[in-house]
Amino acid sequence: MAITKTDFINYTKCPRYMALAEIKKERLEADVFYDDYKESEKQEQIQELLGSMFELNEAEEEVDLVDKINRQLEAMLKYYNQVEIEAGRIVKNMFPGKTVFAEETHNQECFDFNRNGIKYMCYVDVYNECEDKINIIEVKATTSKKYVELLGNYPKCEKYSIFQEINNIHYLKDELDGYDIEAEMPLEKYTELREKLFDRYGIGGYIYDLAVQRFIIEGEYKQSNNQEQLKNIKYYLAVLNCDYIFDGTYEGGKPVYNQDSDGNEIITFFDMTKVTEEFQKIILNDADNLEKNIRELNPSPCKLGKWCGYKKQNCCKFFTPICGAHIPKKNSSLSYIHNGFGFKDLDGNRIKGLDLINEGYIDMLDIPEAWITNEAHRIQRDCLSFDTVHLDKEKLAMGLKQLQYPIYHLDFETFPCPMPRYKGEWPYIQSPFEFSLHIEHAPGVCDKDKDNYVFLATSHKDEREELVKKLVEWINPDKGTLFAQNVAFEKGRIKELAKIFPEYKEPLMKMYDRGFDLLWLVNTKSSFYEELGFDKTRAKLFNFYDKRLSGSFSIKKTLPVFSDLSYDNLVVKNGTEAIVEYANYPYMSKEEFDLKYKALEIYCKQDTWAMVVILDELRKLVK
Repeated sequence: MAITKTDFINYTKCPRYMALAEIKKERLEADVFYDDYKESEKQEQIQELLGSMFELNEAEEEVDLVDKINRQLEAMLKYYNQVEIEAGRIVKNMFPGKTVFAEETHNQECFDFNRNGIKYMCYVDVYNECEDKINIIEVKATTSKKYVELLGNYPKCEKYSIFQEINNIHYLKDELDGYDIEAEMPLEKYTELREKLFDRYGIGGYIYDLAVQRFIIEGEYKQSNNQEQLKNIKYYLAVLNCDYIFDGTYEGGKPVYNQDSDGNEIITFFDMTKVTEEFQKIILNDADNLEKNIRELNPSPCKLGKWCGYKKQNCCKFFTPICGAHIPKKNSSLSYIHNGFGFKDLDGNRIKGLDLINEGYIDMLDIPEAWITNEAHRIQRDCLSFDTVHLDKEKLAMGLKQLQYPIYHLDFETFPCPMPRYKGEWPYIQSPFEFSLHIEHAPGVCDKDKDNYVFLATSHKDEREELVKKLVEWINPDKGTLFAQNVAFEKGRIKELAKIFPEYKEPLMKMYDRGFDLLWLVNTKSSFYEELGFDKTRAKLFNFYDKRLSGSFSIKKTLPVFSDLSYDNLVVKNGTEAIVEYANYPYMSKEEFDLKYKALEIYCKQDTWAMVVILDELRKLVK
């Protein structure tokens, strides 16, 4: 049996993953179930599990509920591949000798070894060999920000990173000869921050990946009696440089990522040689557990935890259809708002997150009354228990009075590309390609069509300045209110555009200063309402709550409470689909482009019209 690095990472998440993967594999490849599960007493369980993995759609076609196609990932794949190509290019410039890298995995350097009858194997993103030294580089399409911002300090003093950058390589400061860490922060704080690198389900996830690679590489060298070589191998994590600003150089229509004006490369490196060495005890233990799980192949339920990736992009593919299927989609125990710290039981023990589900506290009302000590949680619970609606009419009315007309209901659609595409951009900038604007001239005076203005890029050429010109043309920066759901996002894009296009900075920053959030009205903003004279306790409680919100004030949850307006009948239904359609512009026929272009306009228009509708309904509540 062969286990790849990816298999290793997945199979060691929990004891159940391997068994579920094998059941599904056999279902796809044969008409019989996995032989090891042929015992009659397990047949019912397997039938149930398979039923959770597949379903029939309206056309009676079988739909795979586990390995769903991630359309956004597919659309962004060429940019992710470019990260590896740029990393390989920079490695060739930084390190002498032979460098091997390729877009196709099978063309990369490969290592493998056998352990207890299992073949472990991995491919190396970038392999560099110089004389007797080897550099192993694992490339990840994340940014350096999460690592360099592991910051510590003494009280009321400047903060310092636990990493020091030297010639585009970041080193842990305890590995640098003579570095005086205690001049910057207490050694205990440094150690605490460094320990975060070993959390495989947090910031240490990519480092764990590299450590598994080291486990396999060392396994090959040891098995070939070449252990002396192990002393000369360095392990690096290569990521996008969060400080890099693209200078706008193109060749043949494609970006050329030269050093920026501050000397930054698009890719930067972290020396994880020592950390991955320290990781090996954990990896060996995980390998033992993996081999045990392979032998037992037990599909029985096990505890849920952070390894499930609940509500994260890397959520386990079996979580939604199988392991977490019993968690209600609405008003579960996880729906209590701002509840990262969970609840304290009567003995003072804190239970939070998926541990609530493990302990049998599944529905919102399963949480014992005595545990509810937060007034916001009390409001949520009462609205569900007694089917009532919470409304602080006075606070809401006072908030509404602060709005100045005209109200500019604004929504951006953005492209979060790993690689900066246009001059002045940086990795993962939320680059706007569309906005919708509804102008409300007086309370309730806004026509869905006549008062709507949409800008949408027609290609992947740089159309940002045209977008800015339309913003400045359609929004009067000297009066009114810039209004959005989660206005911080729209303000963030406006501020970035003001930086990139300084000639428009004055009107853009005036818009920025007039920002107002729909959430301040439906939910709350403590500082805003304290300034209006409300005490701290009342200021931090939401103004409106209905059980249908299920702990979320997103516009997709809020809109159905106030209106019959729906996204279900739209061709483009959400932001992810908008990103995909824009990303696929170059691959569309003329007919498909015309259809999807119109669909993008309609979708973005719906977002701003939804804000108009919700705001009008809020006004009615205080009359």
